[in-house]
Amino acid sequence: MRIKTMVIIFITVLLTVILMQNTEPVKFTFLFSTFYLSKLIAMICVSVIAFILGVLVGRPKRVRSISGDFQDDDHHSDKPNTLSDEDRDYIN
Repeated sequence: MRIKTMVIIFITVLLTVILMQNTEPVKFTFLFSTFYLSKLIAMICVSVIAFILGVLVGRPKRVRSISGDFQDDDHHSDKPNTLSDEDRDYIN
């Protein structure tokens, strides 16, 4: 068995034990309402939301590419030689 698999199994067992030990109801106040909810349900909801946010934030971003028809204003397609007269004199 691989190390990665063993770590995943260990974390899953540990998480299951922690969740099963916290099943008593607790009082939650959200804005103007108060309700009782099991710690198990609250911890599962927070874990799922955190996982979803982690996946969304950790995704690689799409790379935007510039299409081949992009032309800069400095380059003129009608003039094949873009050197200025001053540059030509310097080269010669």
